[in-house]
Amino acid sequence: MLVGVDSAKPAPGVLDAIAAADIVLLPPSNPVVSIGPILAVAGIREAVAAAAAPVVGLSPIVGGTPVRGMADACLRAIGVETSAAAVAGLFTDILDGWLVDLADGDAVARVEATGVRCRSVPLLMRDPAAAAAMAHAALDLAESLR
Repeated sequence: MLVGVDSAKPAPGVLDAIAAADIVLLPPSNPVVSIGPILAVAGIREAVAAAAAPVVGLSPIVGGTPVRGMADACLRAIGVETSAAAVAGLFTDILDGWLVDLADGDAVARVEATGVRCRSVPLLMRDPAAAAAMAHAALDLAESLR
């Protein structure tokens, strides 16, 4: 249970920004303690689901383990396996596209079976060029969803 989420409201302009976005991007962050609380604020998840823009997420799980942090422990606590496909499953109601790492290429079919387009690309941000390549992959996927 997220303390205070029942009374939380989006900041002014947030829902309008989501509605006007060209793309909505879910970063490769902890799905339970980072992305989940944001989507739990009244109206946010619904606004993302209703957005005209493509919604693309990047998996925070590479090769069955979190890139960093405690996502595996958090996922276990809510009864979700630590995999790129399982994390996508937390967001299938809002996702149009999902990127998984090359190490998780076997997750593509599992994710696509939910109706979410999925691609396997390098997702480790080892340097600025790798981070830029990730961003380009997300934008390319979003463009293909238009």
